[in-house]
Order: sequence, then structure tokens, then C-alpha cells
Amino acid sequence: MEKNRIDVMEIFQNKEIVKICAPMVRYSKLQFRNLVRSYGCDLCYTPMILADSFCKSPKARANEFTTNLNDAPLITQFAANTVHDFVGAAHLVSPYCNGVDLNCGCPQRWAKQQGLGCIMLDKPELIYDIIRQCKNTISKPFTVSVKMRLWKDVRKSVEICKQLENCGVSYLTVHGRTPDQLTGEVNEEALKLISDSVHVPVVANGGVKSLEDCFNLIKATSCKGVMVANGLLTNPTLFTGTTSTPIDCVQKWLNICYNTTFDDEQYNKIVDHTIPEKPNHLTFQCFHHHLVFMLEKILTKKEKRVFNNLQSFSRVLGFIKDKFGVVPEVFDREEFSRTCLLDLDYNKRDEVYIKLKPEGEHDDEFNLFYDYNSKGNYFKSKVKEECDWSDIFLEN
Repeated sequence: MEKNRIDVMEIFQNKEIVKICAPMVRYSKLQFRNLVRSYGCDLCYTPMILADSFCKSPKARANEFTTNLNDAPLITQFAANTVHDFVGAAHLVSPYCNGVDLNCGCPQRWAKQQGLGCIMLDKPELIYDIIRQCKNTISKPFTVSVKMRLWKDVRKSVEICKQLENCGVSYLTVHGRTPDQLTGEVNEEALKLISDSVHVPVVANGGVKSLEDCFNLIKATSCKGVMVANGLLTNPTLFTGTTSTPIDCVQKWLNICYNTTFDDEQYNKIVDHTIPEKPNHLTFQCFHHHLVFMLEKILTKKEKRVFNNLQSFSRVLGFIKDKFGVVPEVFDREEFSRTCLLDLDYNKRDEVYIKLKPEGEHDDEFNLFYDYNSKGNYFKSKVKEECDWSDIFLEN
């Protein structure tokens, strides 16, 4: 596959600033990754995926990870608290991405209760072991990175980062807040101290809402990259310097959502390039929610009250057509060939997971305790005409 030939570390070497789309639960999926890549995004992350469910459940693999030829370079982020889960999941997905990332930053209660996310920082030796064994298992070019939050005692954060460098971590992403700081200013001094203390690239995360913010954060911290979540959600063209979503971005979103859900047979059956009523295998929530976020600064309060409460593909398309004069368009054959979903084959790739798994551990299919397809209370609050979106993704 083409994406296997991409070396993420060369991007860090060659770019003044590496601009990265953060792992956002429910939202940094394939279609959104394809969209932001066309607007200056250098590197994309999948949403956080539970490593144990990915290893144990073919259904989880099918639901949580999709990709295409336009989806590179790509980092798959896993939440894990055992070597066999993380390394096993990394080996499974390694043919289809360019690196894996261990989530040590998510502050949500459910994650901490399961021993995942920021709670992992209480067990640094486990993090070191996971990174060391993953680096030793998967051949280059393939990055193994960590995304983490700060300790209140910044010296502990610096020490963890130094040890991770010794373990062979490819690069580090540091959210400039502690786990109990869900909003507010990021600690730029701590980010700079970490960046100055290690030789691997450090990516700064937190509080970025514009391209100017990106440059300011890099200047203040000496970091090599910047990771953005909410800012890209509300404006996928942020890395180009725009202040709000342009109409051509809305057009691209419609095109991507439809074309990425066709298979070859369906594409060939489209008569006169007539788009079907709704995309195949794409949830309405994914399609609609992104548009709600993108149009926040474009629609009037009255229009937002109407648009944010629409309940069907046809009504959304009708609104977009009437307001902006755009409709989904079918890609030409060459573009479609890069956009259609890849058929992912995990056959016999679970050998690493089986080898590393402790004897006696049950291999029942994991019962997912999170739901990527749920609307979520945080989105329900966004249908109001006035809202603050700054805390949608607390880990970013």
C-alpha cells in the first residue's frame, strides 16, 4: 500500500510546523480526515479506539477503523493498559496506517475507571514497557507515539518524557493542561520546558482556534507540531488561515460523504452521475453534525435553529442547496479510486496478540462500553442558538 511508504518522521524533519488533526471521538473519522487533508493538514489521527476490543472483536475493527488511499499519513490512536492489547492492536492495524499512538491524556471518568487515558500516567513503567515492546515488534517506517497531559508537578512530566525518549518513542504530543483542568489557558512554559528537555519532536495541544494561534503556540513553546481539535471541527480550513468555513469546504464535505460510501458496483450503476438520496453506511449524525459545526459562523441564529434540528439527509441537502446552491457531486473515476473504502484483511495478523496475551485470559468478544454512534449530550446542547463549544473534546 502507498501509505506504508510514508515516513512520518520525515514530515517532522521537513516541515517548519507539522499541523495535525486531533483524535476526536465520533468525529475524526475517515470522511473528516479526507476533508481536512485538502486544507493544509499534514497528519491525521483516528478517534481513540479501545485496543482490547480491536484485538478481540472483528465487529469492532470493522466499525472503528476505515481508510482509503487518500487517508495518509495516518496515526491510529489506541487506549490500552496492557502490552498485549496495545502491541497486538498496533500489529493488526499496521499495514493500513503509518503509526500508532497511546492515549495517556483522556480525562473522562469512564476512561479513568477502566484504567485508561490520563490515569496511565500513574503507571509510567507500564507506559515505557508498552512503547518499548511496540517499537521492537513493528518494523520502520512506523511511528509509536504517546499523547499525554501534564502533571501538576511539571518536573514529573519532563521525567516521563525523557524516559519515553529512552524507550524509543518516535515523538510526543502534550496537552498543556493537567487532567483536572478541562478548560482555560494552556501551560506554555511547561510545554517549552518539555520541548527543550528531549530530542524527539514534541507536538503542542490545547486552545488553538486559528492559524495565528498555531504560530503563536509554536513560538512560545519551541514545539515542532501543533494538534487541533475544536478549531478544525468548526473550521476544517483553519490551517489555510481562513477565519470561517468557506462554501467550497461544504461542497467538498458533501462530495466526500457520498463518494466514500460507494463501492465499485454502486459507482458504475450511477446513471448520469445522479447521487442517491443518502450515503451508504454513513450515519446521519456524522453527516449532519459536522455541517452544524462548520456552519456555526455562517448561518444566522434563525437559520441555525432550523438547520441544527433537521432529521434527514434529504432535508439537510435541501437546506444546503437553497442556501448555498451546492449539491453532492460524483467524483471522476481516478478520484473515486482513491476515495473508495479499502478492503482490510486482518487474517492471521492476530499472532502477536495471541503470543503476548497472558495464559488463562478469556478471549470472549469485548463488550463495548462506549458508543461512537451515540448523539451524545454535548451535541444536543449545540442545537441551541447560543452555546460554547470550547469543552466538546475535553482531552484536546
